[in-house]
Amino acid sequence: MLTINIKGTAIMIWTIIIGIVAGFIASRLFKHEGSGCVIDLLLGLVGGWLGGNVLGWLGISWGGTLGQIGTAVVGAVLLLWIVSLFTKK
Repeated sequence: MLTINIKGTAIMIWTIIIGIVAGFIASRLFKHEGSGCVIDLLLGLVGGWLGGNVLGWLGISWGGTLGQIGTAVVGAVLLLWIVSLFTKK
């Protein structure tokens, strides 16, 4: 029998929404125009992981939804900066 975990599904959807928002904000802050929703999502998800690790190493912890978005934005901007070091025009 197929069972659906509603709580797990809601968390996954919320993570995707936060990833899209964080990726969009980071791409605008870094003036990285024309990325699209999928790239913004990937940027936000990887940025959330990167930001969580970097801020954790520094002993910084933000709570709540705004903290999650802020952490992901910090990580996404850091990721865009690292990528820009290798793709200078």
